Amino acid sequence: MGRRRAFDEEEVVRAAVGLFGGRAYDGVSVDDLVNHLGVHRNSLYKTFGSKRGLYLVALRRHVADDVQPLAEALAAAADAETALRLVTSADLGLLLLAAVERAPADDEVAEEVAAALATLDRAVSDALDISPALASALTAAALGIRLRGNPDEARIALTQRLDPLD
Repeated sequence: MGRRRAFDEEEVVRAAVGLFGGRAYDGVSVDDLVNHLGVHRNSLYKTFGSKRGLYLVALRRHVADDVQPLAEALAAAADAETALRLVTSADLGLLLLAAVERAPADDEVAEEVAAALATLDRAVSDALDISPALASALTAAALGIRLRGNPDEARIALTQRLDPLD
């Protein structure tokens, strides 16, 4: 009979979302995971298989807990300004880091990122009644604003140019 797990898997995954979302995959070592998550190395490997295994679980949790609710809010957006505000203020750190760091090198991560972005694009397209291509461009612009910082100023400038979409 095996020992009972001494940690809450849900708490560990949520903490891993924050750790990977703040420092990226390559910026987090297994020692960092052990120290920050309070999980013994053997337990981490037994539960998640590897650092990558935990990363994939964390990425999927981030999509479910952060990206999907954002998509639901976007689907109810009344105008482009609201959609931009929602995206630029959302906690999308792990998704953005996954897109630029892991997706180019990891097909499974690339699939998760592509699906998450497509979900956001569809929500924007449906809410604003615009073409999928234009929705994708708007989502990309909003994510770019998020990456560059100072989202309020950039969002206002872009919204002024998007008035014809409303």
